[in-house]
Amino acid sequence: MQALYRKYRPRKLEDVLGQETNIEIIKNAAKIGKIGQAYIFYGPRGTGKTTTARLLAKLLNCEKRRDDAAFAKLGEPCNECRECRAIDAQNSFDVTEIDAASNRGIDEIRNLKENIRTAPASAAHRVYIIDEAHMLTGAAFNALLKTLEEPPAHAVIILATTEYEKLPPTITSRAQRFVFRKLPKTTIIKKLSSMAQAEGIAIDDAALELIAAAGEGSLRDAESLLGQIASLASAAGDGKKTSTIDLAAVERATGRAGLRTVYELAARMVKGDLKGSLAQIAALQDDGHDMVQVTKELIHYFRKVLSLALNPSLESVFQKELTKDEIADAKKLAASSNPAFIITLLKALIRAYAEMRYSPFAAVPLEVALAENLGS
Repeated sequence: MQALYRKYRPRKLEDVLGQETNIEIIKNAAKIGKIGQAYIFYGPRGTGKTTTARLLAKLLNCEKRRDDAAFAKLGEPCNECRECRAIDAQNSFDVTEIDAASNRGIDEIRNLKENIRTAPASAAHRVYIIDEAHMLTGAAFNALLKTLEEPPAHAVIILATTEYEKLPPTITSRAQRFVFRKLPKTTIIKKLSSMAQAEGIAIDDAALELIAAAGEGSLRDAESLLGQIASLASAAGDGKKTSTIDLAAVERATGRAGLRTVYELAARMVKGDLKGSLAQIAALQDDGHDMVQVTKELIHYFRKVLSLALNPSLESVFQKELTKDEIADAKKLAASSNPAFIITLLKALIRAYAEMRYSPFAAVPLEVALAENLGS
């Protein structure tokens, strides 16, 4: 069975989510025939760097764009010609992908330097996509430098990396640079919802929200998790759909707490309800939740509550991270809380989180923090 993130990988630039500025620049360059010869795509994992690199390769080699001037002005590949299909199937002779994490030495780059001078086998351009480019050795970067300075007219090199700061300035200064940012949670939820509908996966909105949150801005990670959890929607052995996947099921599968659960715990803490807070923490532990992750979620949540309490206009900023109902809950908590107390709680939670990461006692630092700061 094909992984969902592969099955629903964008086939056109306009399908790439969350990177609108980058896509607009690339499309405009394609429309006027000004695509460059060296690019660096950098940013967090799962944000579309390699996908966009492959789409750029299709733009360069699409036969319909080459033969149809009117179509070329759309700035998109046709996805129908021989070259587009070959690139989609990852068997194009003229598009080479190099994983620098496992091929990081000078020999691989020397091979690139030798082969890049060769004319394309069937396409208009030879395209080299070097993934995890920050893993290349110093000698490999030096070998690549000359090629970036004077690439053959038919060649394009695209470096993709999650750690831009590790690339030498001599490399970055010779390429067009595009930063890929984490996707807003609301964007990921919308994508997951359409995928679930297309796949016939019955899943609650709250469960989708938690999957999107678990992706932490990475659409690929969220799509992979949806595919993993989708097995819960099938009865063992018969392939028939069972009841809808709910939040509790996703919480069990991921060890994370949904935002509704985090809100309920935060509300108890704001009220000074120590007994209720400790009882909920015990219940979360019994259900197999990762209490370090729960504490991290509480910190992020209280940060939003504090921000809304001090500056309500920040609601527009959080609309990309929270749904309307979640914003309403956060605003309600902000209105009923004392900012000074929230600051005290945040400091205590941050200390507890730092201790929990290296403590063998699971939730004890969190429980101590609450005992010191909440009423009896």
